Amino acid sequence: MRKWRHRELNLPEVTQQDAVCPAPIPSPGLSAQAGLQLIRGAIYCQVCPGAPTWPRSPWHEEMGLLLLVLPLLVLPPLLPGAYGLPFYNGFYYANSADDQNAGNGHGKDLLNGVKLVVETPEETLFTYQGASVILPCRYRYEPALVSPRRVRIKWWKLSENGAPEKDVLVAIGLRHRTFGDYQGRVHLRQDKEHDVSLEIQDLRLEDYGRYRCEVIDGLEDESGLVELELRGVVFPYQSPQGRYQLNFHEGQQVCAEQGAVVASFEQLFRAWEEGLDWCNAGWLQDATVQYPIMLPRQPCGGPGLAPGVRSYGPRHRRLHRYDVFCFATALKGQVYYLEHPEKLTLTGAREACQEDGATIAKVGQLFAAWRFQGLDRCDAGWLADGSARYPVIHPHPNCWPPEPGVRSFGFPDPQSRLYGVYCYRQR
Repeated sequence: MRKWRHRELNLPEVTQQDAVCPAPIPSPGLSAQAGLQLIRGAIYCQVCPGAPTWPRSPWHEEMGLLLLVLPLLVLPPLLPGAYGLPFYNGFYYANSADDQNAGNGHGKDLLNGVKLVVETPEETLFTYQGASVILPCRYRYEPALVSPRRVRIKWWKLSENGAPEKDVLVAIGLRHRTFGDYQGRVHLRQDKEHDVSLEIQDLRLEDYGRYRCEVIDGLEDESGLVELELRGVVFPYQSPQGRYQLNFHEGQQVCAEQGAVVASFEQLFRAWEEGLDWCNAGWLQDATVQYPIMLPRQPCGGPGLAPGVRSYGPRHRRLHRYDVFCFATALKGQVYYLEHPEKLTLTGAREACQEDGATIAKVGQLFAAWRFQGLDRCDAGWLADGSARYPVIHPHPNCWPPEPGVRSFGFPDPQSRLYGVYCYRQR
């Protein structure tokens, strides 16, 4: 955090109308358009080196920062919903008059010799889509303070693979504000003293990642990280038109249509550690193209290479085309094979699931049910994307090949080929 250095100046009295900054330079907390901000009754003006300025002083030439005190100019107090003032990052760093007199009366000097400590868990938290989770965060003072302090709390989600950071929640006392897709789904759990844990409800696929909990007391601030992972399964997905038909944006779309998101490298690497072996290259979340190999062989880089996750590196998101690796999380609902007296076309399969009070299952839902619900069935069934697949946990001679997994028959003719169907019922 930037701390301003103040110095007494003997300058002529000026008015707000006189305050004009020549050749403004953008600077943290200063307007790049006007070069001028009114902050708690004072003007902060940054000027270009060598530009004509007023009034002149040796100190001004040396520091490049002019502080003019306006005795009659007073900003209104901080009000709920006022977010356009300088230094805004969810709350205001400048202490109000009440803050300066809070605690034991020492104001901003209260924390001299006192350490603010923020505690968050070191281990990764695992949960599943649709659940609620608490991201723990507590703070304390060393040594402990006798009088309570009003602090400012901010939670935000850190950037992942080039995505922008996301503000989640800011709070001062009982006042708080939530942002974006988190509105209505997050709140602080302040049941205990110094507990500022964040609860997220109805978790979504895009909620996994790293979150920062920041506690600010005046000019002192400390923070901690909480890493949230959704329990899930990585699966490769190929277009109905065949191998290597998807650019990056189309890969994102087909994963979403199958109840999943594009997998991250960390998720693919974890899947490889668990035994995923796939020779077709696919998009990942960071727009790189990679594939996991457990058994090196000629079509997959050659038998002389060691097992691992092979990488083609970054590719053009629009021009280059590959398959895609999707990531689906554990389900709240249930995937099941519909016992039906006859085999069905794709249209008949959709209607049969609806008649049973369910919907035809998506590919991501079938993979999640195989991985987390133990779904084991040697009967091929239609899925929502027009493919026919079946999940096997305990292989036997009638369910080739001899390893656990989700088998695929590709995309049969939806009008002439007859299969069973896998349905999904929400709990």
